[in-house]
Amino acid sequence: MQDILKDVSEGVMTLTLNRVDKKNALTQAMYGFIADALLEAAAAPGVHVLVLQGDPSIFSAGNDIADFQSRAPSADSADSEVSRFLRGIAAFPKPLVAAVCGPAVGVGTTMLFHCDLVYAGDNAAFSMPFVNLGLCAEAASSLLAPQLMGYHRAAEALLLGEPLLAETALEIGLVNRVVPPSEVNALVRRQALKLAAKPLPALMETKRLMKKGQLAQVLAQMAEEGASFGRLLQSPHAKEAFSAFLEKRKPDFSTL
Repeated sequence: MQDILKDVSEGVMTLTLNRVDKKNALTQAMYGFIADALLEAAAAPGVHVLVLQGDPSIFSAGNDIADFQSRAPSADSADSEVSRFLRGIAAFPKPLVAAVCGPAVGVGTTMLFHCDLVYAGDNAAFSMPFVNLGLCAEAASSLLAPQLMGYHRAAEALLLGEPLLAETALEIGLVNRVVPPSEVNALVRRQALKLAAKPLPALMETKRLMKKGQLAQVLAQMAEEGASFGRLLQSPHAKEAFSAFLEKRKPDFSTL
């Protein structure tokens, strides 16, 4: 898997999105790789922390649309690679830290709701343009975004699909700190090593207590979102949106 680099050292597993020429767009194979890495890190006694990071210029453009269409994934399938990834990141029991620079689109943003610490470059831009593609929110973002941002800001982000810049993300609590892009990965490494040096049972129990009662609600929301996502994916609106994206034109929903 050259599209994701995995490193395990000093108690930290680091997954680096390494598909910069495709804006780190996620394929089904990449989702599966991360899902497997989450399971591996959760079970490995020598791994105390998992880090997700991208490139100083781009975190992720979200789903790879061509791969998404060619494989025709079923968003509500319990055993799909996307579903395994979403359940895995929501239930991950150890500290999960993200380094985000540049655009974080779609799942590039929604996965961050499940991270414990998020550090961003001042070039970061977070967007969830699902409606623009004729789809609905995923990764339990329809639940977690209003909880974090308040309803009206979440509505602006999810209904209009408008991006949140780094300083706004810091203000609403989506990220912990904003630094120059060249410094983000190093900062995250330092924070991860601090966590890795602490007693793992205490870290895991504290995370469990903070999230107590939330996981079942999150998984139920994911399942409902997935069912809606699967229906909308077959709609003429989604088909027009995807065709327009691939043809590099503005979608026209006026006749649908």
